[in-house]
Amino acid sequence: MPKVHPTAILDGEVELADDVEIGPWCLLSGSIRLGPGCRLMARVTLQGPLVVGANNLFWPNSCIGTAPQSARFDPFHAGPGTVIGDGNSFREQVTIHRATHESDPTRIGDRNYFMVGSHAGHDVQVGNNCTLANGSLLGGHAILEDGVLTGGNSAVHQFCRVGTGAMISGCAAVSLDLMPHFTVSAINFAGSINMVGLRRRNFSLEQIAAVRWVYKTFCRDGLSVRVATDRLRSRAGDPVIDQYIEFVDRSSRGLVTRHGREASERDQSVGDLVH
Repeated sequence: MPKVHPTAILDGEVELADDVEIGPWCLLSGSIRLGPGCRLMARVTLQGPLVVGANNLFWPNSCIGTAPQSARFDPFHAGPGTVIGDGNSFREQVTIHRATHESDPTRIGDRNYFMVGSHAGHDVQVGNNCTLANGSLLGGHAILEDGVLTGGNSAVHQFCRVGTGAMISGCAAVSLDLMPHFTVSAINFAGSINMVGLRRRNFSLEQIAAVRWVYKTFCRDGLSVRVATDRLRSRAGDPVIDQYIEFVDRSSRGLVTRHGREASERDQSVGDLVH
């Protein structure tokens, strides 16, 4: 039977698996389903529509499923809400907002780690095994593919896509799409590839060489994106290269291709990074 602290408030259609633990002063409102092994430590706020998988841990003052920060959105409109997978950890003061779309929820995958004060805006899509360090910000509709790492106080502009295994350094940001396994070291500056991440993902020397070639082609050779993409397609059939071709074909905001560690004053101004 679920363990619910007497100070917790459950208001609405709340469905709890048998071993769920709800700590003191938690507030659950609306249509909510919590899977087995979930634990809310204290002062957690969950607002439905919200579906949560198994073995998720919510630390004090995390706030999940609340209304988008949009003046045009009715904060009392439920919409499709938020869907969370399995094995995630949401540390103190994490905020995740529900969707504005009428069909697709804000979605968090499996085994992601949201550190203190990180934020995912409305309609965000986060894959699996991502780590968001303290103060990381994901603007509305942003997409993080699997294995992404964002440093402290970093930001992803709304509608941007961050590719598998990519890394955004602390206090850096992207307002363009970041290709898989690239590392951003300043605003829209690709400083290198994520070598540590590639090794952790057990990439072979040949696969790492392919990633290096893509990085050089797009960021070091001084080519236009069109010409670099043509060169990329010339090597189609290699699984690593095919991943990049797919990413480029799906990009809608343009690609991070400038390289270096320091951005100019002009590059530092990218407008409102998050909503």
